[in-house]
Amino acid sequence: MKILMVCLGNICRSPLAEGILRSKISEKHTVASAGTISFHQGSPPDKRSTKTAQEHGVDISHQRANYFTEKHLEDFDKIFCMDLKNLEDVLSKAKSEEQRNKVSLIMEEAGVLSDGKIEVPDPYYGDMSDFEKVYQMLDQACEAIAEKYNLK
Repeated sequence: MKILMVCLGNICRSPLAEGILRSKISEKHTVASAGTISFHQGSPPDKRSTKTAQEHGVDISHQRANYFTEKHLEDFDKIFCMDLKNLEDVLSKAKSEEQRNKVSLIMEEAGVLSDGKIEVPDPYYGDMSDFEKVYQMLDQACEAIAEKYNLK
């Protein structure tokens, strides 16, 4: 299975989600990430995301921001978005019902709500505790996804 994680700039949430899920599943599956804006394309993850991941034994330092394109809808089996705006942006590029059916909110897909929330908040303007909260949300969601799709 090929899975894509999507957030706004591909430097905070989706790199964390990519790294977390990759650490939980078999190497025969592919996990990547992308952002709905191209501003950070080619940049490494935010240092706070890298540090938070590292504190949990997950290395995301090698990742580079990637811009989401229509090609991703062709190449990936599942596309998990971090928030409703990302979901809207990804769905706007879908050309068929089949492509639209590949796309969902990560927390909703995982069947896990954090404090009743279906969106993963963007920690960019927050502090390290915000990155830790996002990590915990994504860790729980990725575990549920790994189980749901038998990816281990």
